[in-house]
Amino acid sequence: MKLLFGTWRAAITALGLAAFGVTAHAAYPDKPIRIVVGFPPGQATDMIARIAAKKLQDAMGQPVVVDNKPGAAGIIGSELVAKAPADGYTLVVGSSGTMAINPSLYGKLPYHPLRDFVPVSILSVVPLFLAVNPQVPAQTAADLVKLAKTSPSKLNYGSGGSGVTSHLTMELLKHDLGIDMTHVPYKGSPAAVTDLIGGQITTMIDTGPALLPHMRSGKLRILAVASEKRNAAAPNVPTMQEAGLGHFVAPAWIGLAAPKGTPKEVIDTLYKALASSWRDAPDVNEQLNALGAEAALMKPDEFSKFIQSEIDKWAVAVKLSGAKVD
Repeated sequence: MKLLFGTWRAAITALGLAAFGVTAHAAYPDKPIRIVVGFPPGQATDMIARIAAKKLQDAMGQPVVVDNKPGAAGIIGSELVAKAPADGYTLVVGSSGTMAINPSLYGKLPYHPLRDFVPVSILSVVPLFLAVNPQVPAQTAADLVKLAKTSPSKLNYGSGGSGVTSHLTMELLKHDLGIDMTHVPYKGSPAAVTDLIGGQITTMIDTGPALLPHMRSGKLRILAVASEKRNAAAPNVPTMQEAGLGHFVAPAWIGLAAPKGTPKEVIDTLYKALASSWRDAPDVNEQLNALGAEAALMKPDEFSKFIQSEIDKWAVAVKLSGAKVD
């Protein structure tokens, strides 16, 4: 009888431990979450990551901190998360650059957006704007195209670096319009914007956070936005189609992902937290609209398919640009 009682006690203890394990696993998150951003503070990806971190923190009841690991077009931060434990406590906010462009641009990329990560959701669509220095004799986008056609190769445009979204978008636009301009790459978007304001370059395409404040201060003229509809932060700026440049839509985007192998229930918890507090939240939309961005949401499997379609699309742009990094 003693032996039997001991056996039952051991079994009950084992069941209790198992139940504790299930409870502990189901309690995610039970400690702070880190979101890595592969870009410096103040850039669009960083600003949107911080808004998302605050909403996730409020929804899940644990601190969510943003950790900037800038460098190498977002590769340093992306690689760090790809090699992190797949437990849901280290995440990455990537962009169309890190998740869709880099696979075609870099011959030896140390991560793959779909093989090394589990997508959680897209966070935001960030329309791209076409801007010129106010001294450029082009009041409209059509004027700029005419100027480029009458003075082939005499105009130049800046970008945040070879192969970044702003560079490849301009290459797609040049290809569609049959115009030629010389590319001037910079080490980051802020330096390019500074030279655009100073008149060292003629034009550039970039995000709202980079360009809109300078439009409002009169330091830049924005000619068009590369989106389906006008942007709430700049309602007087026409779309590319309205400006006579054809149906040209090429928004940048930002999304959240976790290391490959992260449990499905963790991914579902993160997605549900966003679904309850992100796209339809007035404060989120107010903050994003002020940046010229729009809140977006996709289920994990939808986001995965979207990333693949974007990889395919930007592969064409990389080929057109001739950009390649070994």
